[in-house]
Amino acid sequence: MSVGAILFNEHVVPRANTAYRNVIYYEIEGNSGMKSQEHVIIKEIEGGKIKRLVYARSYNAEQQQLTGVSLQIFGADGKVSHVENAEYAEWTGSEWIMHKGDVYDIADEHLERRMRFETQVLPVEKDPRQIIREQKAPEEMTMRELRHQIALMQTQYVNTSKLEAELYQRVSVPMASLIFTLIGVPLGLQPTRNSSSAGFAMSVIIIFIYYALMTMGNAFCTRRGASADACRMDSEHRRHHRGHHSPAARIALRFAAALV
Repeated sequence: MSVGAILFNEHVVPRANTAYRNVIYYEIEGNSGMKSQEHVIIKEIEGGKIKRLVYARSYNAEQQQLTGVSLQIFGADGKVSHVENAEYAEWTGSEWIMHKGDVYDIADEHLERRMRFETQVLPVEKDPRQIIREQKAPEEMTMRELRHQIALMQTQYVNTSKLEAELYQRVSVPMASLIFTLIGVPLGLQPTRNSSSAGFAMSVIIIFIYYALMTMGNAFCTRRGASADACRMDSEHRRHHRGHHSPAARIALRFAAALV
């Protein structure tokens, strides 16, 4: 039953959640425009291999702007060969234009060249509507997609506590029934039982302890996430004033290694 629940959550639930969201947002509520959101990811895959990856910290629907843009281009060997970072990218009606950024060329896991640009075309052919329709919430992702998104967001020093908690719960919650069974069988086989009410009380206590620990764990993840965001902002502020630019190359290399 536990294995069946894991497979069901992996292959059926994400697609059902995506279909449900689309029906509610576009069909029932009648929303035709785009909506602002955080953590936008755009992938271009050819032959089963990732060719180009774009990550943006947020999208502003009113201004049609992507903020904190990072473009990573992969070579034939699956490693990052080119990185472009920009403060923001705006939709002009026909293409995306990045503003105020840096270009990094990487070879053999070393930074070869760095250039600064004021404007640059973002090689993404999709318009804002297509991009937003493709974005997925954590409950709409498979475990593999969750792992890839966690790896990507970690390279950008973004807190991933909520995504990690979602990933671990995909396994821990279905396995709870198996664990309860393993605990209950020895208790049920005991030859001397005082009464059925005692067994029922013990079951309630075990279930209460389980859900209490799960709730505490979720609360800890949320609190740790807030602290991690504050530390990340402080770290980025210090790097900006020190003028260090080489970490961008290390970011790309870390993500390439995480995908492998």
